[in-house]
Amino acid sequence: MSPRENAEEHTAAGPRARAQAPADAARTVTGPCPPPAPRVAADTGGTAYVLALDVGGTGMKAALVDAASPRPELLHEERRPTGAERGPGAVVEAVLDFAAHLAALGTARYGTGPAAVGLAVPGIIDERTGTALFAANLGWRDVPLRALLAERLGGVPVALGHDVRTGGLAEGRIGAGEGTDRFLFVPVGTGIAGAIGIGGRVEPGAHGGAGEIGHLPVRPEGPRCGCGQRGCLELFASAAAVGRAWAAVCGDPEASAADAAAAVTAGDPRAAAVWQDAVDALADGLLLALTLLDPRTLIIGGGLAEAGDALFVPLRAALRERVSFQQLPTIVPAALGDAAGCLGAGLLARDLLSAEVTSR
Repeated sequence: MSPRENAEEHTAAGPRARAQAPADAARTVTGPCPPPAPRVAADTGGTAYVLALDVGGTGMKAALVDAASPRPELLHEERRPTGAERGPGAVVEAVLDFAAHLAALGTARYGTGPAAVGLAVPGIIDERTGTALFAANLGWRDVPLRALLAERLGGVPVALGHDVRTGGLAEGRIGAGEGTDRFLFVPVGTGIAGAIGIGGRVEPGAHGGAGEIGHLPVRPEGPRCGCGQRGCLELFASAAAVGRAWAAVCGDPEASAADAAAAVTAGDPRAAAVWQDAVDALADGLLLALTLLDPRTLIIGGGLAEAGDALFVPLRAALRERVSFQQLPTIVPAALGDAAGCLGAGLLARDLLSAEVTSR
């Protein structure tokens, strides 16, 4: 069976039943992605480059990334909607089409195709086989993405990575954790996830599930999470949770976490109470993670981190109150924003090239 036939068979339902993981939906890029004006470097014929794709539940980001300089440079960037509403098969085709478009653009501009491809996707993945095992927000199961993409691009080597771990790779190497041997990257957005950085790489775990701190039960008697547990961290401390809590208090069903943060800054005591509840839950979850992992640097990203000191000042204080024997890490905001996924995917592709050179 060809990779494409295999994908058609397994996109909507695979041979192994898997529990739905709503945290996947938390790790999507935000909002529809109407393509902005692409940023393109000056024509430098013969440039060695890799192709980087960051796929979310709503939008896809892709870039041509320089393959040779010490720090990866984005030579060209584009965005497209993922089109998840059209079904899992259409999403796979959209990813392949986007990659082919960028490869053709790179060939026309630089006189050669991409040397390798890095692809970051949400959900549960098997990096070893290059298979997207499950993504609740995209609807696919057991899709051989690495094989499909290599086939579409004529045999170009492809690295498949988890979106949060890929973003963490970029933050650890060239972002807020640069130069740190051990870090924990925690994007706090619609949901909460984590990437565990050790010695320049990010730990995937034995089954591809390392870093799912959003599903640490911090309020065991709390409501049931979509994962099946009760009281998971992301039910209380994610941007979505803060938005829901503030909407219930202020009476505006459209209120968001950003609105709550603005109300905190404006001195609204109701918002301060909602915010502190979320900070306390986040500190409880992070304390568990710090106790287990002992990172040197804790990097907080995602939408909630955009609140700046409104988040970081009380969060640092809450963690200081909770530690006993644990060493408190340096706590810093993420540095790369939504470029982290593409930069990380570019690093995956560059690592693939380095591994090929080493193995020769």
